[in-house]
Amino acid sequence: MKYDKLPTNLKNPTTKAYYDLLKKKKVTFFFKRLFDIIMSLCMIVILSPVLIIISFIILCTSKGPILYKQRRVTKYGKIFKIWKFRTMVKHADKIGTQVTIKGDPRITKVGKFLRKCRLDELPQLFNILFGQMSFVGPRPEVEKYVNQYQEEMYATLLVRSGVTSLASIKYKDENKLLEHASDADEVYINEILPEKMKYNYQYLKKINIFYDIALLFQTVIAILKR
Repeated sequence: MKYDKLPTNLKNPTTKAYYDLLKKKKVTFFFKRLFDIIMSLCMIVILSPVLIIISFIILCTSKGPILYKQRRVTKYGKIFKIWKFRTMVKHADKIGTQVTIKGDPRITKVGKFLRKCRLDELPQLFNILFGQMSFVGPRPEVEKYVNQYQEEMYATLLVRSGVTSLASIKYKDENKLLEHASDADEVYINEILPEKMKYNYQYLKKINIFYDIALLFQTVIAILKR
């Protein structure tokens, strides 16, 4: 997208520097998208038995839908619905914060296991296939948090959001940091989000297909260590 056609909040002197940098990486983004399509399609086919089994277990162990869909913000500020296996009680988002804390009573027993192994993220393979997300990129935030972005933070909306990122790896135990917070939303917006953004800026500057693959391996290692 041309700079003058970007949403107003993405057009500022700080994000312009990132825009100019990313504009030079058209070949990188072509192969990045090609990788996303091929890998997501292959994984959906290979993991289809796992997807079916998890769906059945969720259906049999708690009331509510199999999938949890939530409005998130991705490239150029577009809104999409992220898909996850439901790991909380029905209507959990109406009885708590937008972030999850350690020991959150809304999480089901099955959900606790799925979250620990990151299996709840598997439905996002379809978000990737449909072009709403990428395997690697800044994690998509809810509109509530995007509305609190500082000027530079909008640079992360110049690329597709991702299932994993360097920030996701570094903050894989984010819920522990929010465990004793009196206001989890406030702590997340004012303390955690700015720190995560530092890793996102680093990603924007280094983005290439080989770096993506390296981050995917780091993600797998981080999950296994848990």
